[in-house]
Amino acid sequence: MTEPEVASSDATNIETRIRRDGDEYIINGRKWWTSGALDPRCKIMIVMGQSDPGNPDRYRRQSMILVPLPYPGVVIKRMLPVFGYDEAPHGHAEVLFDNARIPTANMLLGEGRGFEIAQGRLGPGRIHHCMRLIGLAERALERMCRRTTTRTAFGVRISDQSVTQERIAEARIMIEQARLLTLKAAWMMDKYGNKQARAEIAMIKVAAPNMACRVIDWAIQAFGGAGVTNDYGLAYAYATARVLRLADGPDEVHRNQIARLELRKYQGPASLSGGSAEVLPTDTSPDFRRQPVWIA
Repeated sequence: MTEPEVASSDATNIETRIRRDGDEYIINGRKWWTSGALDPRCKIMIVMGQSDPGNPDRYRRQSMILVPLPYPGVVIKRMLPVFGYDEAPHGHAEVLFDNARIPTANMLLGEGRGFEIAQGRLGPGRIHHCMRLIGLAERALERMCRRTTTRTAFGVRISDQSVTQERIAEARIMIEQARLLTLKAAWMMDKYGNKQARAEIAMIKVAAPNMACRVIDWAIQAFGGAGVTNDYGLAYAYATARVLRLADGPDEVHRNQIARLELRKYQGPASLSGGSAEVLPTDTSPDFRRQPVWIA
């Protein structure tokens, strides 16, 4: 889905063209962050592009099509380094489509259904990312604890210093918060479907990467100079967590969605689509300031 020439956080910006020509579609465009494209096991790509750019419904302009690998007109230009790490051949590629002619039978579901397919995949994919991030943070915290209990500075174990204990405690709290929110999102998706779980999915997609970045950063600090080397895996773990603040939608997009869904409880639907706000009646419950405060 992602393209270097447009702001791909808004997938309606996609410029790659999928144009029908008889019994074939002709694909022209440029993609990147195409995961696994050079992996020898990768034999097919799912490409999203514009098949009906003039459609008044911008969510019906896009389609998804299966493109075999290797294939004439499909050029894998390079693998993208991530924070300097070379992840070839299992990482992410930049791919050029130059008049690649694909049989019409390779179209998924039908023209104009690209967004429908994407939403069916992105919800579960975001939960998958967050599960991995929680595991990554757990490993970082474990290494932080083991390291600080075996290192002494200024005559005191690092684990006995209050700043270290505060960070360990905060890390445990943050991991458990992210874990429970991820479990709730997965439960909501299983029970009610992606659409009903969209708020929870958006929340974990913000919470889990930020949590992992913070916990891994603290672990790096506890390791000192060793933490930024490749010896303990923490630098690579941080790079992974930082990338996931962008992958499958940046924090800002998810925060905007969370806010819109929250405001929907208090405003009419017109205000959420750019129209004039229909403000719902204010809370008619008894004034909370007059209620007694009970302290157990």
